[in-house]
Amino acid sequence: MNISKGTIVRTILLIITLINLGLKHFGFDIINVSESEVLSAVEYIIEISIIIVGFWKNNSYTEKAIEADKFLKKLRESEKE
Repeated sequence: MNISKGTIVRTILLIITLINLGLKHFGFDIINVSESEVLSAVEYIIEISIIIVGFWKNNSYTEKAIEADKFLKKLRESEKE
């Protein structure tokens, strides 16, 4: 069985949401956050993700690095053939 990490995370969040809805129905408010707090959290997650992806990806600025990327691309293409 090969379940993706995204599926697991979405399932956990669904369960938490359902529990929270049930508790709200009975008068308990466990996850009590304002819209501005949610917006701030989403902004932080997006900003941090952009920073991580920016550093993770191969950013070639010099001529030698760009040439090396082209060479690597040619090698990968020749392996597929």
